Amino acid sequence: MYLTGFGNEFSSEDPRCPGSLPEGQNSPQVCPYGLYAEQLSGSAFTCPRPANKRSWLYRILPSVKHKPFTAVPCGNLTENWNEVEPDPNQLRWLPFIIPKSTEKKVDFVAGLHTICGAGDAKTRNGIGIHVYTCNTSMVDRCFNNSDGDFLIVPQQGEVLITTEFGKMMVEPNEICVIQQGMRFSVDVFGETRGYILEVYGAHFELPDLGPIGANGLANPRDFLCPAAWFEDRKVPSGYSVINKYQGKLFACQQDFSPFNVVAWHGNYTPYKYNLKNFMAINCVAFDHADPSIFTVLTAKSTKPGVAIADFVIFPPRWGVADNTFRPPYYHRNCMSEFMGLIKGHYEAKEEGFLPGGGSLHSMMTPHGPDADCFEKNSTAELKPERVAEGTMAFMFESSFSMAVTKWGLQTCQRLDKTYYQCWEPLRSHFNPNWKPRKQ
Repeated sequence: MYLTGFGNEFSSEDPRCPGSLPEGQNSPQVCPYGLYAEQLSGSAFTCPRPANKRSWLYRILPSVKHKPFTAVPCGNLTENWNEVEPDPNQLRWLPFIIPKSTEKKVDFVAGLHTICGAGDAKTRNGIGIHVYTCNTSMVDRCFNNSDGDFLIVPQQGEVLITTEFGKMMVEPNEICVIQQGMRFSVDVFGETRGYILEVYGAHFELPDLGPIGANGLANPRDFLCPAAWFEDRKVPSGYSVINKYQGKLFACQQDFSPFNVVAWHGNYTPYKYNLKNFMAINCVAFDHADPSIFTVLTAKSTKPGVAIADFVIFPPRWGVADNTFRPPYYHRNCMSEFMGLIKGHYEAKEEGFLPGGGSLHSMMTPHGPDADCFEKNSTAELKPERVAEGTMAFMFESSFSMAVTKWGLQTCQRLDKTYYQCWEPLRSHFNPNWKPRKQ
């Protein structure tokens, strides 16, 4: 069961307990069914109303009831951006390896690996880009990110995400966002892989549409929020709450399930979105529009028009531009661009860029179509054609200059050191005797 809309004021009760939401107030002296009232704030109390985010949760026991947090190993999850020297080269990774369950059981938290990032969770300004590779479900433990929001992009295998607000099934070609402070657990159904964009200090929102008007891109009605569901379950052996705090991991123990929220209301929730519902806007005359037309969600900075991070997709669409080189143009950018591939073949690099892998084109590092793509599309017949059919590539774009971790450059052993060679065959077509065609 899902509730529809982006950032709505929702109300939800588990149907097993009708009337569990208090009427007319948030914190009565005694809540229905003897529940505890607890507010989860995603913004400062004094934020302007359009930016104010909070939800009220009515739960069997409050989240404060737990033993003290203690530090636990972080594995390959990090916020240390100075492990290795900076590398401005174009970087590409082969598909990240998923461990075999017959060799080692790895759940979502244990399978988190940081590829790159920038900024600082302490000052609430920055991002992290991670990949998750896992093969087993989380059992009697959940994850809580005190540092920021997780935008999760499954690439292989569906994930069942249980949150304090309810359950979400998220499949490849869908995304979900778990906002700061929300506890969740991940069930998987085999070998599973995906990408995560983590943002500190801002929440994702729909981009402004400007001259596009009222409709288009990702429409609010297509976002889904889970409906209330609870379990009243004691765990005498101990339930672990894993907390990411200031870039480190901590764990505490409690003797009950944290998913004991019987009812809730508010506008601060987890949500999911199916990328097939994206209404693509594209050029229908000539030239190549900037990739910002494919922005699904943005996390704004304090500088107008500049994002901490944008989530951009390159969905199936029609290419019809006349007298135009239709693939992406050659480019140097004041933003950093991390790309991933969920399925299919990316139009500008049909070889080498594979589902489950990635690429990073850092700030002002040149990039663009490989040599084969350039030659093919410079002479192609310009008729209407389907672009990216059966494909879904995406980009995490950021105004931060991102540092790659030691795991990303060395430990994972998936860095494709031949990447630069895809541009080596580019040759000069310069003709000093060129004359314009007579009209």
